[in-house]
Amino acid sequence: MWPSVRARTSTTFSSFFFHNGQWSSYKPNITRSPHSLHLTIHPAPQSLPRSAFKPVEALSPPRLFKVYSELSKARLSILNVLAVMSGMALSPLPTTVPILLSTAVGTAFCCASANTLNQLQEVPFDAQMARTRNRPLVRRAITPFHATGFAVATGIAGPVILWTMTNPTTAILGASNILLYAGAYTWMKRKSIWNTWVGAVVGAVPAWMGWTACGGHLLPSPSYPVHFFLPPFLTDTPLDLSMIDNPLAPFAFFMLMFSWQFPHFNGLSYVVRGSYAQAGYRMLSVLDPKKNALVSLRHAILLTSTCSILIPLSGLTTWWFALTSLPANLVCLEAAWRFWRNGGEKQAMKVFRHSLWYLPVVLGLMMFHKQGIAWPLQSTPIESDSEASGEGEKEKVV
Repeated sequence: MWPSVRARTSTTFSSFFFHNGQWSSYKPNITRSPHSLHLTIHPAPQSLPRSAFKPVEALSPPRLFKVYSELSKARLSILNVLAVMSGMALSPLPTTVPILLSTAVGTAFCCASANTLNQLQEVPFDAQMARTRNRPLVRRAITPFHATGFAVATGIAGPVILWTMTNPTTAILGASNILLYAGAYTWMKRKSIWNTWVGAVVGAVPAWMGWTACGGHLLPSPSYPVHFFLPPFLTDTPLDLSMIDNPLAPFAFFMLMFSWQFPHFNGLSYVVRGSYAQAGYRMLSVLDPKKNALVSLRHAILLTSTCSILIPLSGLTTWWFALTSLPANLVCLEAAWRFWRNGGEKQAMKVFRHSLWYLPVVLGLMMFHKQGIAWPLQSTPIESDSEASGEGEKEKVV
């Protein structure tokens, strides 16, 4: 259950913090000057046995690779690479294997740099959180100078690979995401609750990178106007191949990835809100848990609308996707509603766990219902510019 309004309003952000002395096993000797309010603390000397210290192991190649993967937050980086690959798979424009591989490698390097720069700035705060206190820089498995060199090397290599192997637009998006995550997002975590919205943008940009890596356009122009792919029962006009590079499509994919971040993160952040509070992060789950659940519910509703209307309307998928994705959206929507209605860590974890399977299922359905693929359930014709021989009629390509 949610805490009462009176209890929540009487709680201040500073009340979550404790002096590190609470973890001491001794009581310091405190004296006060008779002529002032100045307190002098005389801690009792302590000596720890040598067995309490664990020597840092040498950085052999296997250990160095493990440390680099920890600095890169390997699972988070893999998720971003998969988002980029999904953007390329959903793009109707052709690509090649070298571009596919170089986009994956360049994106992985950009993620590695951003995550390493983030950890370099948060060492004293990571040390106060149970789930982050074992990170490489906190436990001194690698020096800050070494980690900085790794961040700089990957931060240069990633955009360079994307620039040379794909195009400047994709490289600029990758470099911008490094700055946005390691700069604005990391700084805002201790300043404003809006850090979550900035982090959601960071998580959605890879969808654009996959689209632009294939040569797609993000902004409408006279050459690339916005097209609306209406349901078949509302129009009899066949689709033309000139409509496939539709700027509305990457926007729809971006909105899917952006809104997904909130049920995913807000559910988890509620469970670990004590750690966030102790480290001084201004998270909505700490300052206003009820609103934290409401934001999760809002974006669960937005996810349902995006899948049911915006994505098929943009031409990323056929309108069959609106029907087949509805059960997954309703399951996540029901969990988000219960989280907002009842609160509690059990409901928060249910929202988070649903988000783990939701994204791969929805992306898989999007690829299955991709516009122009001749599955039995979808046979929307796309009109080609080539002429059929002998009769002058346009050939229809499914």
